Amino acid sequence: MKNPLIIDCHGHYTTAPKALEDWRNKQVANLNTPELGPKVADLKISDDELRESIEANQLKLMKQRGSDLTIFSPRASFMAHHIGDFNTSATWASICNELCYRVSQLFPDQFVGAAMLPQSPGAAPGTSIAELEKCVKQYGMVGINLNPDPSGGHWTSPPLSDRQWYPIYEKMVEYDIPAMIHVSTSCNACFHTTGAHYLNADTTAFMQCLTSDLFADFPTLKFLIPHGGGAVPYHWGRFRGLAQELKKPLLKDHLLGNIFFDTCVYHQPGIDLLTKVIPVDNILFASEMIGAVRGIDPETGNYYDDTKRYIEASSLSLEDRYKVYEGNARRVFPRLDAQLKAKGQ
Repeated sequence: MKNPLIIDCHGHYTTAPKALEDWRNKQVANLNTPELGPKVADLKISDDELRESIEANQLKLMKQRGSDLTIFSPRASFMAHHIGDFNTSATWASICNELCYRVSQLFPDQFVGAAMLPQSPGAAPGTSIAELEKCVKQYGMVGINLNPDPSGGHWTSPPLSDRQWYPIYEKMVEYDIPAMIHVSTSCNACFHTTGAHYLNADTTAFMQCLTSDLFADFPTLKFLIPHGGGAVPYHWGRFRGLAQELKKPLLKDHLLGNIFFDTCVYHQPGIDLLTKVIPVDNILFASEMIGAVRGIDPETGNYYDDTKRYIEASSLSLEDRYKVYEGNARRVFPRLDAQLKAKGQ
């Protein structure tokens, strides 16, 4: 078997030049006085600045750790859909997506884009379609990040099974793109953003799908639940039992044709559990590198987010490792597969 491409399905632009954060701070400071700026044209980031931000960070670690290609989207905690109104989010999403697109053009063999949507509390999800279409058609992006809680930890939106989300799903099916279900910053003091809100949302999204018949309406819809699925693999028996009590089909029939999990778990026992409980066809390699967990694990001496080490140390066969590293990503992201085939890969 040939060596697989190591495709990291969960990368965020966490090292963007500081000018981006400065622009955002000015936007937030002038929410009530948008006429005072900043204007989109005020943000000036050169290609050299983009190269430096990538070469000294993501690309350097990709080379060190042996990964080949990253699906790259705007920084999740920066999405902050709860700030301002839809126009605020639309401008911010457009800027962030363009930067990820520019990175993909500067490093076409290492990065491909996935889009942030301009969601906003109370705004119909269909208002995000224009940005979605632009990112797919003009930028060649292969997926989207969908925030099930634009309110920032207060959960004011209906569940993902509600029909208000259907315009997004219809476009996803039309363009054959998956959505990573990924929340943003928590502004609720009860929920730490990366340690609680993210993992709560992963678990909540799975349960919303379990209790619904969403995939009967959209049999080809694909969701990628990050961070190893939150609590789902650890409590797989609970979810199987709940599905049974609710008179739903077996989970392998009810959800696993549509829901996939990444490997952002950050310790060996977690990866071992994930790969034992969840069918290997539903696991995609990911690191969320230079993301929420950046330090060195004192128990191993290695970086927590060097997730390839965990896969290599797992009991997966070579055939199954190919699926996790490359095969499943190409299947879940058909537009990525098409791009790779066009390059002869």
